[in-house]
Amino acid sequence: MNAQAKQQAADFNIFDLSAPHAKWKELREDQPVFQDLETGYWIVTRHADIKAIFDDWNTFSSENAQAPMRPMCDAGKQIMKDGGFTVYSGLSARVPPDHTRIRKLAQSAFGPRRFKAIQPQIEAIIDRHLSKISAQGECDFFSEVAYDVPALVLFALMGIPDKDVPKVKDWAASRALLTWGDLSDEEQLPLAQKMVDYWKYCRDLVAARKEVPGDDFPTDMVQAQAEGADITDEEIAGLMYSVLFAGHETTTTLMSNAVITLMSNRDAWDAICADPSLIPAATEEILRFEPSIVSWRRRAKVNTEIGGVPIPEGANILLVMGSGNRDDAVFENAETFDIERKNARNHLSFGYGIHFCIGFQLAKMEFGIMLRELTARFPNMAMKPGQQIEYLNNISFRVPNQVMVDLGLEKKQ
Repeated sequence: MNAQAKQQAADFNIFDLSAPHAKWKELREDQPVFQDLETGYWIVTRHADIKAIFDDWNTFSSENAQAPMRPMCDAGKQIMKDGGFTVYSGLSARVPPDHTRIRKLAQSAFGPRRFKAIQPQIEAIIDRHLSKISAQGECDFFSEVAYDVPALVLFALMGIPDKDVPKVKDWAASRALLTWGDLSDEEQLPLAQKMVDYWKYCRDLVAARKEVPGDDFPTDMVQAQAEGADITDEEIAGLMYSVLFAGHETTTTLMSNAVITLMSNRDAWDAICADPSLIPAATEEILRFEPSIVSWRRRAKVNTEIGGVPIPEGANILLVMGSGNRDDAVFENAETFDIERKNARNHLSFGYGIHFCIGFQLAKMEFGIMLRELTARFPNMAMKPGQQIEYLNNISFRVPNQVMVDLGLEKKQ
């Protein structure tokens, strides 16, 4: 490693997602695989290397995908032990054969049939939220629209009553900070208790569906179990624990980052307003250019290599998909946002291989409906000037703290 590459690696803060793109580009070009001295993680920034790692689950295990970046302190461990917190993972940290067995069952219940059935509910939820902000003329799109809409959609699928939305959203945010954030021991303690409460909620929901079935995901899983499917109550609750987090936080962030991106690329926004048939292609390009999840983790099971760099057995690895999505080796003029890009679907934002996101169809459906309605109702929408958008301090989720917009209704002809 030359002196310049060493300095670039030393300057890289894996928790700072405020404006990482220029740094990622430097790393792809000069130091695509290196060890971060602060955390010990091996950082991987090129598309081909990331894709190959995702595709080789035997060599690169997902067992650390849900592990806290900062190990839980002893007091926090005690809180979770006393509270009966036994969850392992829904799917993302599991490996075959358990992963194969559970995912097959989950996909049967969490698939296109259910998504199609709730499309009218998705449209009604989005209509309700956009009608409300229309009366205001301006809003924080993040907190007033994107924060609640995906949760309400997902919770309709999962059988969660609307009154529980704030509680489950708070648990999800706490889980993100605890797992992917940079927390002190003191900061971990209240979040440890929230994880106990969250896990109890998931277990209680499974028990409730055994008593009174509904028309939702946990009921489908409980019924499959009753018909002989090889899945335990704990595993069903584990799926709930994972999906109730991953199934809405990521879509909230996708919607928010999309508005920021499209308001900064006016030609693309105007093109979609004029021709909604561009929405599917625009969705893929937004997923490539400004995804919700910008990095994910793996662990080397054996001594191996990544991009010619030796990686020891047991090494923790951070795959920076946000960087891989802007790799010029795959995407021409990769730092340019282009909704006519032909190969945008080659992005890594849903992962790759056996752990490819199980909810990708739902995310695209929700986002497509939202973009259709936004462009139809608010073609003159613009970002409010002068705002300072900050991003959550963590390794994986590029979450803005606000997206203040003027809906442009007074300019509408």
